[in-house]
Amino acid sequence: MIESIQGVRSLVSNSGLTGTSTENTVTGSAMQSALAPSVAPQPMSFAQVLGDMATEAVNSLKLSETKSFEAVQGKANTREVVDAVMNAEQALQTAISIRDKVVTAYLEVARMQI
Repeated sequence: MIESIQGVRSLVSNSGLTGTSTENTVTGSAMQSALAPSVAPQPMSFAQVLGDMATEAVNSLKLSETKSFEAVQGKANTREVVDAVMNAEQALQTAISIRDKVVTAYLEVARMQI
């Protein structure tokens, strides 16, 4: 999930962060070139970021289920199961929270007068 969140960085343009003076522009471009990898990353769309996050949440839930079955069979210890279940719960709560925010934003836009 962290990788998806870090992918959001490519969506943000820092052109508004650099000043109008020559010094700030040079510093901003120098910093940008120092931080940029040799190959320019393809910008991710908002849908791709949400899709990646959803996929990772589903994978976390599947891992939790697998660990639970392994515990029943005696192949996994309690700590592994608890860690997997806690990670799955956190991923599910995050997904629910994001869904609620998206629905709220959609309803807000739908109520706007044109």
